[in-house]
Amino acid sequence: MGDDQAFPTLSDEMIDIARRYGSESTIGAGEFAFVEGQLSYDLVVIVDGSFEILARDRAADGAERVVTTHGAGRFLGELNILTGERTTLAARADRDSRVIRIDPPSLRRLMAAETDLSDILFAAFVARREVLRGGADDTAIRIIGSRYSASALALRSFARGRRLAHTFIDLDDPGIDDIDALLTSLELRRGDTPVVITPTAVLRNPTVGDLAEHLGVTYRPVAGKVYDVVVVGAGPGGLAAAVYGASEGLDTLVLDAVGSGGQAGTSSRIENFFGFPAGVSGGELVEQGALQALRLGATINAPCTVAGLRLAGDGFALTLGDGADIPCRTVVIATGVQYRQLPLDRLDQFEGAGVYYAATDLEARVCAGQPVTVVGGGNSAGQAAIYLAHGGCNVTIVIRGDDLAASMSTYLIDRIEAAPNIAVLSRTQVVELHGERSLTGITIESNGEATRRHVPCFGMFSFIGAAPFTDWLTAVVELDDHGFVMTDRDVTTLACTGVELRPFETSQPGVFAIGDVRHGSMKRVAAAVGEGSSAIRSVHEHLARSGATH
Repeated sequence: MGDDQAFPTLSDEMIDIARRYGSESTIGAGEFAFVEGQLSYDLVVIVDGSFEILARDRAADGAERVVTTHGAGRFLGELNILTGERTTLAARADRDSRVIRIDPPSLRRLMAAETDLSDILFAAFVARREVLRGGADDTAIRIIGSRYSASALALRSFARGRRLAHTFIDLDDPGIDDIDALLTSLELRRGDTPVVITPTAVLRNPTVGDLAEHLGVTYRPVAGKVYDVVVVGAGPGGLAAAVYGASEGLDTLVLDAVGSGGQAGTSSRIENFFGFPAGVSGGELVEQGALQALRLGATINAPCTVAGLRLAGDGFALTLGDGADIPCRTVVIATGVQYRQLPLDRLDQFEGAGVYYAATDLEARVCAGQPVTVVGGGNSAGQAAIYLAHGGCNVTIVIRGDDLAASMSTYLIDRIEAAPNIAVLSRTQVVELHGERSLTGITIESNGEATRRHVPCFGMFSFIGAAPFTDWLTAVVELDDHGFVMTDRDVTTLACTGVELRPFETSQPGVFAIGDVRHGSMKRVAAAVGEGSSAIRSVHEHLARSGATH
């Protein structure tokens, strides 16, 4: 990624445009435009002067390193100016500098109205984040933990999903000579791990929610704020709804209990998505979708667990797990489904330590070159098997049915049959798990036979069945017998008489459902994206019907 994209110099014309959205002032030599740990800061355009971008030592000795220097025509900021994450670097004037300061609301207006300048700013924000992600350890958040820790894996997955500059120090890495000496130097013990070290704090045994709250990316109430639409779920469908909602002027908030991606975000490669002839990883697809939604003005907060939904005045209120309420005019439910757990003893013990529900590079690295088992016969299972096989694993696919044709696309079956290191065991199930700290083997049993067989297995990837995230909706919208949300023509009960339901509208007018959570959906990424974008038209029609103006 070249310096021209990450560190462009604005023309006089672009600086004049920026001036219309901000205020001109002077920052004196030695003063800071922002420091590490800030939750919000202004975009600073340098009219005359110079600034150093600093990475400062997290230890108390005060050591600092100059990451880069910006002069006249440059601007200060990276992707966290849009995401709301705490800053990890500081910006200090090295001489008296005349600047234009643009606060976050004004920056949003600029990016919506000034396309050419917006293109330059956004490309630089993204490129600078990539520079940080590939840079030195002192610009990164550090995560210390065991590769066999489910908590450490969750933290790493969250950091990767949010494109955070971070490094992982593996307690089980044989290349680290004395891990206890490292921990002691940081005044830590093994019992403190996983640990996350940020520019302003050391978090011992944090949950993903703890880290998100510290970074400032969980929901923060704004007095009097009523969103036009809240999208619950940040998979492809939810992000598509956010992109179209924000681009069409709706004040849009996206909430997710985990982070952007959904099940699609864990897919190693999606090969039948329109416009990507060579395929695209699920992570890349949702990452770009999240960036697009942010650029267009949507707010994305995760992890934020939605615990309830109720009518409130002319609209709705979503209740979060911490009790906070979010008022809104419409709701789009895009919570998708989760894979079911196998009914096995010790399953909880091995989750994150050999038992996985995704096959991204994080999980694949732990068992690279080892025998692994993929349980399930759907497309997600097939994609995982191919990805793991490409990583050097000997893969066994275990299915209870007769063959893969019943639930897997032909193109995946053909690739599985052609792979020399993938075997398929039909009419078979896993009945036992083995290992101490991590999974080392499983016992399998053929259906209808009493014979059991122990096989080596250092990673069991489970993709069986799917259950919708709808417990919080049972008193609000109509669900089918399996918990999926009924919409438009399938609705048999209606909360408001005399109302014609729009496409994707539930039994509660103003609440819509899209993607895998919806009764009768296709369970395909492309279909979810189409439903998310189409649902926004129904949102607009509902707002017009209810008399809301925008």
